Amino acid sequence: SGSGSGSANGTNGNNGALATNNTKMKHQGSQLSLPKKKSSVFGASSNLVNSIVGAGIIGIPYALRMSGLWAGLFLLLLVGLFTDKSLRILIEQASFHPRFRSLPAPVLTFEDLASYPFGKFGSGFVLFNMFVMAYGAMVAYLLIIKDTVPTVMGYEHGTHLLERNFILILVSLLVMLPLSMQRDMASLSITSTISVAADVVLVVFVAAYSPIQDTVATNGGIGRIMQTDSVHSTLFVGLGILSTAMACQHSAFIVANSLNDKTRRRWKWVTNQSIALAAVLCAILGVCGYLGFLDDTQGDVLNNFPVGSVEADGARILLALTMVFTYPMESFVARHVLIMLVHNGDMDARGGFTPENESKLADEELGDDDYGHGNGAGDDDDDDDN
Repeated sequence: SGSGSGSANGTNGNNGALATNNTKMKHQGSQLSLPKKKSSVFGASSNLVNSIVGAGIIGIPYALRMSGLWAGLFLLLLVGLFTDKSLRILIEQASFHPRFRSLPAPVLTFEDLASYPFGKFGSGFVLFNMFVMAYGAMVAYLLIIKDTVPTVMGYEHGTHLLERNFILILVSLLVMLPLSMQRDMASLSITSTISVAADVVLVVFVAAYSPIQDTVATNGGIGRIMQTDSVHSTLFVGLGILSTAMACQHSAFIVANSLNDKTRRRWKWVTNQSIALAAVLCAILGVCGYLGFLDDTQGDVLNNFPVGSVEADGARILLALTMVFTYPMESFVARHVLIMLVHNGDMDARGGFTPENESKLADEELGDDDYGHGNGAGDDDDDDDN
């Protein structure tokens, strides 16, 4: 009888703690404006690949130079596996863990998941780092566009400053801004597919035009390079470049929430396909770019090609196209952070998902059957009709 009483008390205590956490998470999760448009597995995969393979891919050859050929390839594989695992852990924990699934409102953001164990500090810490990652990438993309598009059009770096700035402003206003103003990330699936296609062509371009044969022959042949180029003392510099190039956790929840019929299996397909394709593209471009220039490989491998040559201009056009269509991916993350901080997640300026209007807004955005709000709303409507 004493054991039974103790078990009952323990159970009641756990239920009470869970109820407290449920209330807390309901308040936090109910602030977010949810996507109205969803994407397929292919669309979500395109968006995730696009968020991974951004400007970082042109730095992979330099990462192999810093870490060594064999060590760099091993680290690329390791970073890819860890990235895939982390993406799946984040979404599976938030969306499919039994304890979180029992909450009145779902955990739909990275900061909500961090706030569960760490409170407001965890939420603020995640939001801060998400913004830093996204904003830094956006600035880098703008600089790359300014450095590539005007150059291809004949306005060399260091001259025609007014024209170069005007071209950057024009591309930003006419292309990147409209894409960044889309409400849902699912709307970017087509441009992300174009961006990934441009990445594939860019990889083929670098692989085809890198002077691999001449460079390898000058350095004693491929066998000697394989034997001697294993691990370098600057290994961790290469690891940092590879880790940054594959980083996409800050956009994981936005991509996952855009996935139609989100399940563990479908999210696993998205992450597996995306990470595998990104890793393969990075490996091919990295190996070909590095073997083409070896110790002369620059941080931007395109700078190794002769200025004004067909291969250099073609590669820069493809890179600029990728940057234009990748910029909105990071813009979505930065916008999400600002909306959460300034408007409590209410993107549509309708008061947010407060406990008072949660059911009404859920019916409007998600349909009557989502999150269990539809039954109550339907009963109310029936009563009013009667």
